[in-house]
Amino acid sequence: MSATWAASSQSTMPPAQPMTYAVVGCSEHSGNYVPENILVDAPQDPSSRWSGAQQLPTAKQWILLKLETLSVVKSITFGKFHRKHPCNMREFRVYVGLNPHHMVQALHTQLKDDTTPETFPLKHVNSESICFPTRYIKIVPVSAHGMSFHISIWYVSVSGIADPLYVDNIRSRYEEYRETVVLRHVLKHLRQRRLLTPYQNILARSSIQVEHPVVTALHSSLVLQGTWADSEALFSEVSSAGLLDAYIQSCQPHSQWKRLYGVDADGDAPSKRGGHAMALDPENGLIYLLGGWDGQKSLDDFWVYDVSAERWRVISHSTSIEKNGPIARSCHKIVYDTKSGCIYLLGRLGDGDILKPEDHQELLRRAGEIPDGSRSTAYCSEFYRYHTRGLDVGKWDLLSFDTASFGGPPLIFDHQMVMDCEAQILYVSGGRVVDGDWNSPKYSGMYSYNVRTSKWKLLQPQPTISMSSSVQPLISPRSGHSMVLDPMSHTLFIFAGQRDDKYLSDLYAYDITSNTVTELFSNFSTSGGPDACFTQRAIIDGRLKEIYVFCGLTRAQPSCALTSLRADTPNWVYQYEHPSKPGKWTKILPEMIQEGGEPAEVPLPRYAHQVVYDEGTKRVFMHGGNAGEGNTPVEVVETELDGSGDDERPRSGDEDRPSRASKETRLDDFWTMKLLRAAPEEIIRRAKYQIRQQQFREMCEEQPAVKALRFLQTQVSAVVDHTNPEETSVFRALLGHLFSNPITTDDGSAASARTPKETTTGLLEEPPKKRSRPNTPDEAWTSRLDDEDEDEMFDASTSAAVTSRGQKRRHAVLLMEEDPEETALRDASTKPLSPERFRQRTEVFESLLQFVGEDGKQPMGSLLDMVDADDGI
Repeated sequence: MSATWAASSQSTMPPAQPMTYAVVGCSEHSGNYVPENILVDAPQDPSSRWSGAQQLPTAKQWILLKLETLSVVKSITFGKFHRKHPCNMREFRVYVGLNPHHMVQALHTQLKDDTTPETFPLKHVNSESICFPTRYIKIVPVSAHGMSFHISIWYVSVSGIADPLYVDNIRSRYEEYRETVVLRHVLKHLRQRRLLTPYQNILARSSIQVEHPVVTALHSSLVLQGTWADSEALFSEVSSAGLLDAYIQSCQPHSQWKRLYGVDADGDAPSKRGGHAMALDPENGLIYLLGGWDGQKSLDDFWVYDVSAERWRVISHSTSIEKNGPIARSCHKIVYDTKSGCIYLLGRLGDGDILKPEDHQELLRRAGEIPDGSRSTAYCSEFYRYHTRGLDVGKWDLLSFDTASFGGPPLIFDHQMVMDCEAQILYVSGGRVVDGDWNSPKYSGMYSYNVRTSKWKLLQPQPTISMSSSVQPLISPRSGHSMVLDPMSHTLFIFAGQRDDKYLSDLYAYDITSNTVTELFSNFSTSGGPDACFTQRAIIDGRLKEIYVFCGLTRAQPSCALTSLRADTPNWVYQYEHPSKPGKWTKILPEMIQEGGEPAEVPLPRYAHQVVYDEGTKRVFMHGGNAGEGNTPVEVVETELDGSGDDERPRSGDEDRPSRASKETRLDDFWTMKLLRAAPEEIIRRAKYQIRQQQFREMCEEQPAVKALRFLQTQVSAVVDHTNPEETSVFRALLGHLFSNPITTDDGSAASARTPKETTTGLLEEPPKKRSRPNTPDEAWTSRLDDEDEDEMFDASTSAAVTSRGQKRRHAVLLMEEDPEETALRDASTKPLSPERFRQRTEVFESLLQFVGEDGKQPMGSLLDMVDADDGI
């Protein structure tokens, strides 16, 4: 339900204004450097500052500010002295809150040792994207720029929103959100403890909704009444209400590949290649393909594929001969702008780029790229635009002959480029610089290009030694990596690739709005993700919050130079709830058998291929690439493969290293793929299995054994996946409940003792282990652990102490007796549920909730966890 609160809190936001505050507290200060000095911006006055009394880095120093009115704080600015000063604060933290005794960290960063004031955005939304107000701000200095100097703060200003109507609305919503969260946890706790009367009283006197109504009905049917058929029918209603969608999306997917054999009117299609570029026009279902490397030369043909017609069409056999058209190239990038219908092209590794600078200049001059007598720089980074519609349809524009001359990136290859079509901004990340020096690799930074203003902007320069101690993570230089854009959160995800001779396995989230970087994984291989890889391909579905990764080259060991294209390298999906928090990696399982029992046709492992994704149809399209040398490990020399995607040509200065181009297998196959996940019917089957297990346990205690056995053999067995070892193991163990009670026949007479194999008439091949559970009505629940010598741990789901021997012990804090609300539902001839039976059914109900999305069920976690929290009761 947090999504509802987040949406409701997004009211129209007034502009931020400077805010008035007072200093209401601080740690001990040095001399006359009182904290009130930070209220005045006097950069020429050496005494106009606060300075802490302590020099030790372990000393806790702070300044507490109180805003004049309750506000939504957006940013904080630190003024500086007119020249560098060893006392200047370097690293610091900022905390905000409604009161000084309960604050949350809103910022952790550092100041530069210069004279320019710096402004930083402050956190003003919580983890559920709920905006919150602030009254107090606490600044906690950590270190100064000079060693063994007192830390000084010269001036502080705060910007935010103090508009009374807006802030009062934010405060009301935030307090209502907090009250709702607390009450929902309280209600969950009461229902778990069988305190149904107070549970219903709170619901009647509030507007709180603990869960979706059909889930509430399921609890009543399953836990309170034990009407099994109704419970199964209600779970089907849970599915119809869409409450299983989130769980299904989290299930491990299978890939279903299909090869496409489309050609043009002449029976042609794009030839074998790698290192080419593709872009998708999602509105018209068109896929554009440009250039690449065929193992002998760079290509400059231009194609488009019509998805609905399943046909290729050649736009140009040679863009080099067209007016303003790009020369042949590989390892470049193109993006499609859905607003204008234009394609943007940047970067290259062309046949002339392996030459020396003077030879390269002459080649361009002969090609007509540089007029005679011009003084253009070699290795210029041309920037192109192609029109797919409008008055200029079919025409190329040379937007810039050299982007580096206008504040953009130098000539690069194996970079990444994406476009925010709504904002009309392109983002370019990394890539290896082409300058003729192949012995000393150089890498580019991160840039943006504003289409409306035709301006480049450097967003993230390449890290230097002086920047290595920055609090904010730095995205290391790289090429052959991946970058995708989540347009909904305005976040760029950047990961993997290669730096010099090292394959990378890190993942960063770059927040475009705040220009901040979050390192999600320093090594996702150790967190259940793929191996460090190079020339992998990635696409994103922003609505589903999923990134799909199609792996390329890997190494057996990070420090090993032996690069392999493994036949068993899996593809992956990365799922995230919030872009700045680490998500979950899951392998995409291959489809082994097609419908009809035939082996599934799947693409060969490859690298330097290209993929695009249609978010509307949820289909991936993949073309070409390099299949290597029979998919066997190959030792890769940097000048042959590393750092150049698919281009294995020897570089200038390395001609003595032989090329392996003739041994490589390039591909021209074209594929589409969609992901298959568990169907709702499969989830319903699993739920029925759990419900019928509990029904069988109770039948073993209350009905003749023969009837229970028949139910096990027919009704329970019917919903078991007998190909699943875990499910069959549980199914076998269910017989233990049958033998834990006296065996009677349908007429009530005692039956002779039988072995499990005899009883099941061959259903099971071996006797199951006994897994009976004693029925002890006098047991009670508690949240207290006693001080016995035997080691115990707390089971939050049952409020029981679990001993080291696996035994559960309950204590007389809360007796689990029948509540009056249950009496009204129970037939007079039916016995009340025992505490143990209520607990068993509650366990089944909460186990079923694993299939239900968070917005449709009771809150996660336990109210008891607050006791163990740092700031808990």
